[in-house]
Amino acid sequence: MLNVLICHMRTTHFRQRLLFSLPLNRTLNCFVCWSLALLSLVLTSCAGRVSLASGSLTETPLPLVALETVPASSWTAPLVLSPTPERTPTEEPSPTAIPSPTFTLTKTFTPTATVRPTLGPNEWQYLPIIPQVSETARQIYRAGQVLGNDPHAFSIIGDCLSLPINMFGNYGQPGRYNLGPFSHLQPVIDWFQPSFRRISVTLRDGFNTAAVLSPLRADPKLCQPNETPLVCEYRIHRPSYVFISIGTDDFGTPPEVYEKRMRQIVEYTISQGIVPILATKADNREGDHAFNRIVAQLAYEYDVPLWNFWAAVQPLKYGVLNDRGHLYWADPNHLEYQNSMMVAVPVRAATALQALDAVWRGVTSP
Repeated sequence: MLNVLICHMRTTHFRQRLLFSLPLNRTLNCFVCWSLALLSLVLTSCAGRVSLASGSLTETPLPLVALETVPASSWTAPLVLSPTPERTPTEEPSPTAIPSPTFTLTKTFTPTATVRPTLGPNEWQYLPIIPQVSETARQIYRAGQVLGNDPHAFSIIGDCLSLPINMFGNYGQPGRYNLGPFSHLQPVIDWFQPSFRRISVTLRDGFNTAAVLSPLRADPKLCQPNETPLVCEYRIHRPSYVFISIGTDDFGTPPEVYEKRMRQIVEYTISQGIVPILATKADNREGDHAFNRIVAQLAYEYDVPLWNFWAAVQPLKYGVLNDRGHLYWADPNHLEYQNSMMVAVPVRAATALQALDAVWRGVTSP
């Protein structure tokens, strides 16, 4: 009888599971399996794992914590998961913004940046975690409905940190998640359920701003010749909203190039009547927070929503890993654990869901 060796590895999320029968040539098979596991850790990873349930801890080379299960009724989940830091005397807010631009709708419309004073160098750090919705965002949404965008659809532009295992988990599959004290957000999941069940063309492990704008990185099974992932995603899915959470894998890109690409993404998004939800990133791989400043400035200029995820991570016990790019991981499907809000990935899930809920309700309210 042939020996069976099954190595099932989810390499990008520190979830290596080696399942194999006891072979006759045990040494050889174990060597092959463990060699593959070691190679997977070297090549790619997105998060260090933190066990939310009490009991044995999951294997990871990084520190772990076991979190207790508590009834959802025994604690309260705030809308904003971390307080807004106080400003220092040298970090005054910019002057009051002038009115937002008026868009002229044809088949598509041309976005125009609001003429606003530039944000102070560190002012982005004090912006709210959950966005407030402007009249500009409402105009973009209304224009998109005229263009035929799906009011039940959102897309994600991002890298591995926005894949389901690191953000929205199984939220599109009833019975496979527990929102705990965030159960009041169930209506937003119900409204967007089909989008929670799919992975956007613009969402891939290792994606950066260049990849999103390159036809070479488009899915040939879904996209037309010479079509970029960005154009392809908007054509096939017709979303009304999009998370733009990208930058960690732009490490090494000059800030001016990153800004140019991000501006191109934002302007094309607005031109299609899609409300962009820009997101700051938790890491500082570039060393001076240049990318987060750019993201916040673009949200400010175009008067569109900003999900300030960086601010949500700052008070966490388990936030960014020591490689400055990846996040501590705990299951985003289980927000019922009291201390899940100490770990970056569940906080990412909860704040992203709150951001989507706030923007959805904000642009559709009378």
